[in-house]
Amino acid sequence: MEKRYEDDPWKLKTPPGTSEYEIYMDEKDGTEIIMCVVGKTKLYYDARAIEDLHAMLRDHGDWMLLGSKDEKVDTKEGTVEHWARSPDNPVGGFYGLKKGLRGRFAMYIPPLMEELGLAEVEHEKRNNRMRAK
Repeated sequence: MEKRYEDDPWKLKTPPGTSEYEIYMDEKDGTEIIMCVVGKTKLYYDARAIEDLHAMLRDHGDWMLLGSKDEKVDTKEGTVEHWARSPDNPVGGFYGLKKGLRGRFAMYIPPLMEELGLAEVEHEKRNNRMRAK
């Protein structure tokens, strides 16, 4: 995987194409993270998410709804967002690392997966899905 850093981030759009954001790799407290910058907001995700999500999608074998939600909003079982905060995933909970901003995984990580050639992502106005490549 090509890694990009703060001085050369990926410039991506959310799955519906409504918002632009930047994403790059960084390190925080000795852990490799994905830094997502949306306007002035910075979200952090555990970098393991890339490999773990790809493996889960390969095992799933079909399209999966993204289901992006804020941290405090309940998620629908069977969605990428639900998996990204489930105690049953490989990290045992949230891949988001910044308390209060641990949600929206399924809004920002799928386009990165698509950029890396690891997944296909739909780009409709609503109810987008993804699957492993």
